[in-house]
Amino acid sequence: MAAAVPQEPHTIIGRFPEDLSIAERNQHAGKWMAIERYVPTALREEEGKPQIDLRQRHIRALGRTAVECLRQLEQAGLDPRNFEFTQIRRM
Repeated sequence: MAAAVPQEPHTIIGRFPEDLSIAERNQHAGKWMAIERYVPTALREEEGKPQIDLRQRHIRALGRTAVECLRQLEQAGLDPRNFEFTQIRRM
């Protein structure tokens, strides 16, 4: 069996958190990711009830700490208050 090739952190930037494979989650376990917070434009209606469209939330930063993610967001000209910071867990 071939060993998994480690991915660079930038390969998950811009992706949906739900689309990360188990191997990707395990590789980046313990790191922090900054994900766009819910915004009203992410709400949609389904069967007459409002639903949050999670697929509109992208990973915008990845780092060893939440502070590192915050710095990446600021360097990109983004407001860190519009993001939530979540630690990736091993699956």
